[in-house]
Amino acid sequence: MELKQLYREIVNEHNLRPSHKGDMEHPDLVLEGVNPSCGDDINLQLRIENGIITDGMFNGSGCAISQASVDMMLDQIIGQKQEDAVRLAGKFMGMIKGEPTSEADLEELDESAALQDVSHMPARVKCAVLGWHTMQEMLEHPEKAQH
Repeated sequence: MELKQLYREIVNEHNLRPSHKGDMEHPDLVLEGVNPSCGDDINLQLRIENGIITDGMFNGSGCAISQASVDMMLDQIIGQKQEDAVRLAGKFMGMIKGEPTSEADLEELDESAALQDVSHMPARVKCAVLGWHTMQEMLEHPEKAQH
Protein backbone atom coordinates (compact mmCIF):
# COMPACT_ATOMS: atom_id res chain seq x y z
CA MET A 1 0.00 0.00 0.00
CA GLU A 2 1.25 3.46 -0.86
CA LEU A 3 2.23 5.59 2.14
CA LYS A 4 -0.15 8.43 1.24
CA GLN A 5 -3.03 5.94 1.03
CA LEU A 6 -2.11 4.58 4.47
CA TYR A 7 -2.06 8.12 5.85
CA ARG A 8 -5.49 8.83 4.33
CA GLU A 9 -6.85 5.68 5.96
CA ILE A 10 -5.44 6.67 9.38
CA VAL A 11 -7.05 10.12 9.12
CA ASN A 12 -10.32 8.61 7.90
CA GLU A 13 -10.42 6.09 10.75
CA HIS A 14 -9.90 8.78 13.40
CA ASN A 15 -12.54 10.99 11.77
CA LEU A 16 -15.20 8.29 11.35
CA ARG A 17 -14.53 6.36 14.58
CA PRO A 18 -12.89 8.73 17.06
CA SER A 19 -11.83 7.11 20.34
CA HIS A 20 -12.08 10.27 22.41
CA LYS A 21 -15.21 12.05 21.20
CA GLY A 22 -17.81 12.72 23.85
CA ASP A 23 -18.32 14.44 27.17
CA MET A 24 -16.11 13.79 30.16
CA GLU A 25 -17.51 13.80 33.67
CA HIS A 26 -15.62 16.15 35.96
CA PRO A 27 -12.78 17.33 33.70
CA ASP A 28 -10.09 19.46 35.33
CA LEU A 29 -9.67 21.77 32.33
CA VAL A 30 -12.06 22.63 29.49
CA LEU A 31 -11.29 25.01 26.64
CA GLU A 32 -13.07 25.77 23.40
CA GLY A 33 -11.02 25.97 20.23
CA VAL A 34 -12.45 27.68 17.16
CA ASN A 35 -11.14 27.99 13.62
CA PRO A 36 -13.21 30.89 12.27
CA SER A 37 -11.86 30.51 8.73
CA CYS A 38 -13.71 27.23 8.16
CA GLY A 39 -16.02 26.80 11.15
CA ASP A 40 -14.18 24.03 13.00
CA ASP A 41 -15.18 24.15 16.66
CA ILE A 42 -13.98 21.84 19.42
CA ASN A 43 -14.46 21.67 23.15
CA LEU A 44 -11.39 20.00 24.64
CA GLN A 45 -11.63 18.41 28.09
CA LEU A 46 -8.66 17.10 30.08
CA ARG A 47 -8.26 15.37 33.41
CA ILE A 48 -4.90 15.97 35.09
CA GLU A 49 -3.46 14.30 38.17
CA ASN A 50 -0.04 15.21 39.59
CA GLY A 51 0.99 16.91 36.35
CA ILE A 52 0.04 13.92 34.17
CA ILE A 53 -2.80 13.97 31.63
CA THR A 54 -4.85 10.97 32.71
CA ASP A 55 -7.79 11.35 30.32
CA GLY A 56 -9.05 13.52 27.52
CA MET A 57 -12.18 13.96 25.42
CA PHE A 58 -13.47 16.39 22.83
CA ASN A 59 -16.74 17.48 21.36
CA GLY A 60 -17.55 19.70 18.45
CA SER A 61 -17.76 19.69 14.73
CA GLY A 62 -15.54 20.38 11.80
CA CYS A 63 -13.76 18.94 8.83
CA ALA A 64 -12.20 15.47 8.80
CA ILE A 65 -8.70 16.88 9.36
CA SER A 66 -9.61 18.86 12.49
CA GLN A 67 -11.59 15.99 14.03
CA ALA A 68 -9.00 13.33 13.22
CA SER A 69 -6.13 15.51 14.41
CA VAL A 70 -7.60 16.17 17.86
CA ASP A 71 -8.44 12.45 18.27
CA MET A 72 -4.89 11.42 17.31
CA MET A 73 -3.50 14.07 19.65
CA LEU A 74 -5.48 12.69 22.58
CA ASP A 75 -4.20 9.18 21.81
CA GLN A 76 -0.71 10.57 22.21
CA ILE A 77 -0.97 12.88 25.19
CA ILE A 78 -3.02 10.72 27.57
CA GLY A 79 -0.51 9.33 30.03
CA GLN A 80 2.03 12.08 29.31
CA LYS A 81 3.34 14.78 31.59
CA GLN A 82 1.87 18.18 30.79
CA GLU A 83 5.24 19.57 29.69
CA ASP A 84 5.78 16.60 27.35
CA ALA A 85 2.38 17.20 25.77
CA VAL A 86 3.26 20.87 25.20
CA ARG A 87 6.63 19.84 23.70
CA LEU A 88 4.84 17.41 21.34
CA ALA A 89 2.47 20.22 20.32
CA GLY A 90 5.48 22.32 19.32
CA LYS A 91 6.85 19.47 17.19
CA PHE A 92 3.46 18.87 15.59
CA MET A 93 2.92 22.54 14.76
CA GLY A 94 6.42 22.81 13.33
CA MET A 95 5.77 19.80 11.10
CA ILE A 96 2.43 21.20 9.90
CA LYS A 97 4.01 24.57 9.14
CA GLY A 98 6.54 22.80 6.90
CA GLU A 99 9.58 23.13 9.17
CA PRO A 100 12.19 20.38 8.76
CA THR A 101 11.13 17.42 10.89
CA SER A 102 13.50 14.60 11.81
CA GLU A 103 12.60 10.93 11.55
CA ALA A 104 12.82 10.74 15.36
CA ASP A 105 10.29 13.58 15.67
CA LEU A 106 7.96 11.90 13.18
CA GLU A 107 8.26 8.65 15.12
CA GLU A 108 7.46 10.47 18.37
CA LEU A 109 4.42 12.08 16.75
CA ASP A 110 3.23 8.56 15.86
CA GLU A 111 -0.07 8.55 13.91
CA SER A 112 -0.19 12.36 14.00
CA ALA A 113 2.70 12.29 11.50
CA ALA A 114 0.05 11.12 8.99
CA LEU A 115 -0.93 14.79 8.75
CA GLN A 116 2.52 15.89 7.54
CA ASP A 117 1.25 16.54 3.99
CA VAL A 118 -1.15 19.17 5.34
CA SER A 119 1.87 21.48 5.29
CA HIS A 120 1.37 21.62 1.51
CA MET A 121 -2.27 22.71 1.94
CA PRO A 122 -2.19 26.17 3.58
CA ALA A 123 -5.98 26.34 3.93
CA ARG A 124 -5.91 23.17 6.06
CA VAL A 125 -3.07 24.06 8.44
CA LYS A 126 -5.43 25.74 10.95
CA CYS A 127 -7.69 22.69 10.82
CA ALA A 128 -4.85 20.33 11.72
CA VAL A 129 -3.44 22.45 14.55
CA LEU A 130 -6.76 23.38 16.21
CA GLY A 131 -6.73 20.62 18.83
CA TRP A 132 -3.00 20.90 19.46
CA HIS A 133 -3.15 24.67 19.83
CA THR A 134 -6.15 24.41 22.18
CA MET A 135 -4.35 21.83 24.34
CA GLN A 136 -1.18 23.92 24.46
CA GLU A 137 -3.16 27.04 25.36
CA MET A 138 -5.04 25.32 28.21
CA LEU A 139 -1.88 23.78 29.69
CA GLU A 140 0.26 26.91 29.41
CA HIS A 141 -2.55 29.27 30.50
CA PRO A 142 -4.92 27.27 32.73
CA GLU A 143 -6.55 30.53 33.83
CA LYS A 144 -8.18 30.69 30.35
CA ALA A 145 -9.76 27.27 30.79
CA GLN A 146 -12.90 26.39 32.71
CA HIS A 147 -12.22 24.38 35.84
